[in-house]
Amino acid sequence: MVTPLLRNLEAALLNLDADQLRRRRRTVDTPCGPSAQVDDRPMLAFCSNDYLGLASHPALVEALQEGASRYGVGSGASHLISGHGRAHAQLEERLAEFEAPHLEDARALYFCTGYMANLAVLTALAPAGADLFCEALNHASLIDGTRLARGNVHVYPHCDLSALETMLKDSSAATKLVVTDSVFSMDGVIAPLPQLLALCERHGAWLVVDDAHGFGVLGEHGRGALEHFGLRSPQLVYIGTLGKAAGVGGAFVAAHATVIEWLVQRGRTYIYTTAAPPALAHALLTSVDLIAGPEGAARRARLAELNAHFRDALHLKRWKRMASETPIQPILIGESGPVLEASAALERERLWVPAIRPPTVPKGTARLRVTFSGSHEIDDARQLADALNHIEGTLHG
Repeated sequence: MVTPLLRNLEAALLNLDADQLRRRRRTVDTPCGPSAQVDDRPMLAFCSNDYLGLASHPALVEALQEGASRYGVGSGASHLISGHGRAHAQLEERLAEFEAPHLEDARALYFCTGYMANLAVLTALAPAGADLFCEALNHASLIDGTRLARGNVHVYPHCDLSALETMLKDSSAATKLVVTDSVFSMDGVIAPLPQLLALCERHGAWLVVDDAHGFGVLGEHGRGALEHFGLRSPQLVYIGTLGKAAGVGGAFVAAHATVIEWLVQRGRTYIYTTAAPPALAHALLTSVDLIAGPEGAARRARLAELNAHFRDALHLKRWKRMASETPIQPILIGESGPVLEASAALERERLWVPAIRPPTVPKGTARLRVTFSGSHEIDDARQLADALNHIEGTLHG
């Protein structure tokens, strides 16, 4: 039976089809890596956020197996009931130590996902009457976190320090938060964190940094955007994702110990959810060691090599490679139809590069989002560049 409610949804789905905005899932049968079996076809993948190529690293696989043997496969309860295992505690201690050069009296808190970490930070730190200053291109999790907070939300234009400074000057709120991604995930641009921190310290605001795409990638030791810029402040609240460059899953918040204790007491998405399996935390201990060690440094160097070879081999005339020093290398095309055609043409060459369309990016800025991994070969980057050069010349869009 098709009810009016179902008909409304069906009509909305048809509208998505008309605007070429319906998303579809792909089924992958292989471990995360450049060589993928996608919908029963072999593909060379350039779409994962597994930036260091650790997701199927033998040492992490072994560590996860060891963790499951030691702790089982589930935590059984929330952290504040009985679900906080020894592996969780050890991981938090290791992450606090890892980020300590950039945070005074550092402590860390492990979350099931980065989305939950962002919601916890923003709702717990922004009481009624607080002012939250949100970067225009922030990730959906930061946008939702500011909406759920009880404060007043102000959106400042992308990387516009002058506009933000005016907003901060005009604010009389007792609590102020500036909220930003470190690396904007659809264009690879790095936020001007030193200048943002200076503004926050001048105007008594927290600087909340979501380093989902910087942790493990940026900085000499992979500590992320704070290390990249050499920042340190008690007003920093740092969120790192552990399912991207770290290759496993979950996220963490690192900040002054007082901030973390407040999140334990008032972070709803921490308090009211079952803890992640301790086996994941056990595997992440190995992941942090890999990131910080010689292998992590070598994989970060490989990413820089891949970017350089890709940039040099591209000879685009109508499309544009957006400037980025990160593993995110977007190709700006413009409209949804042409970007879908380009993605489909690459797929026919067995190259998997996703088409990114509104509302993920602003209208008129649809793009191919190329991402590199430390497991890609230099020839992979050249092959993709050659294919893009050819496809641009054959498509009308």
